[in-house]
Amino acid sequence: MKDERWESIRLGLRDLVGENNYITWIAPLRAAGLDDCARERVARLIAPTTFVANWVKRNYTPQILHAFASVGLPIERVEITVAAPAPRPRPTVQRALDARADDGADPAAVTQRGAAARQSGDEGVNGQASLDRRFTFDNFVVGKPNALAHAAARRVAEGLEVSFNPLFLYGGVGLGKTHLMHAIAWELQHRKPEMRVLYVSAEQFMYRFIQALRDRQIMDFKQLFRSVDVLMVDDVQFIAGKESTQEEFFHTFNALVDNGRQIVISADRAPGEIKDLEDRIKSRLQCGLVVDLHPTDYELRLGILQRKVQLNRSTYGDLAVGEGVLEFLAHRITTNVRVLEGALTRLFALASLVGREITLDLAQDTLADILRSSERKVTVEEIQRKVAEHYNIRLSDMIGPKRLRTIARPRQVAMYLAKQMTTRSLPDIGRRFGGRDHTTIMHGVRKVEELRSNDTQLAEDLELLRRLLES
Repeated sequence: MKDERWESIRLGLRDLVGENNYITWIAPLRAAGLDDCARERVARLIAPTTFVANWVKRNYTPQILHAFASVGLPIERVEITVAAPAPRPRPTVQRALDARADDGADPAAVTQRGAAARQSGDEGVNGQASLDRRFTFDNFVVGKPNALAHAAARRVAEGLEVSFNPLFLYGGVGLGKTHLMHAIAWELQHRKPEMRVLYVSAEQFMYRFIQALRDRQIMDFKQLFRSVDVLMVDDVQFIAGKESTQEEFFHTFNALVDNGRQIVISADRAPGEIKDLEDRIKSRLQCGLVVDLHPTDYELRLGILQRKVQLNRSTYGDLAVGEGVLEFLAHRITTNVRVLEGALTRLFALASLVGREITLDLAQDTLADILRSSERKVTVEEIQRKVAEHYNIRLSDMIGPKRLRTIARPRQVAMYLAKQMTTRSLPDIGRRFGGRDHTTIMHGVRKVEELRSNDTQLAEDLELLRRLLES
């Protein structure tokens, strides 16, 4: 039924709950006779599924009462019924699973041409409250440290069968893992809107699993996660040590792979280095393509800043950026892209407020706290990883008991760099090298110091590794 009051109520709710929540939860609702609602002081609404009805009543009742009152309908309670399904042919097994998943799924995480878009006519990605619109491939700056990860993500986003499953992305904070995962979801929604793509954090996976156990809806949980075409789980290291959640994740993983569905996983470290993660899960994660997003180099950081300048100018106008400012930031803020972008945003905001050009002096004064906290802090673990990569040995051998010369010399190099580039004590460094005594670390350090003056190749290796670790 067409009623201007209902349209006003919906617009009011859009302002109250936000655009994404409106598209997901409010737009699918219909009002059942506003005149009757006024007489009975009951807001009677119709939802497309039981899940939507229960969610809306549990989470948005106060907002609905407020929105009704704002158009002169002082309602005392909300009553939501479920629309009768239209007759349809008997579905196939997979379509039946999809239908049940639609009824039980949280549309905030599933990209699909959902009821919200069909009934509201709103444009955009339906139900994607958990996806950031800034995180697309167009806004991802590609450089040597992330080129392989970007290419692999692009291949998955084509929506075609790929030769690797799962795709496992790992790296430190702010290197682009989440950006690439969001970009995959956006691209798939654009290319193949009929595909069911589910993006969740590991924490959300665990929470939903616990909630399903509590509410005795574990079959609905299984059907939701095992009926998608692409499953993406961010920060999988958070399920480590959670036995029941790991068990369910393991079976979900196997079910999807067996059915030819794509999986994309991210973590802050390689599968084999995630402590308390079951060995069988580590094995599954390592059977696909494992890609390390390396720390950004100077060129990549500069490219990110240049791209950010273009985006900021659409918000703050054509502010002048002085010579050398971007180069200075790219050189000084090296550990985290988010901090780097935030620093530039702060400069643009300040410059627009005070009407000043963004100069090097302004950057140094305004960002003094960020510059202090962003001083490069090298870890023993990072040194071990870089040295192992440089000498082409396994990280496990670096900290293991083997004494072969091809392993012992790189190990001593790593000990030397750990002593020179970190503030760790010798006993602390020893613990990180497989529990070795501090005297062993002292011997390794002295050995490298003795050799470097006469061994040109070793001296060059040390200088190269130092530059890599400081970049």
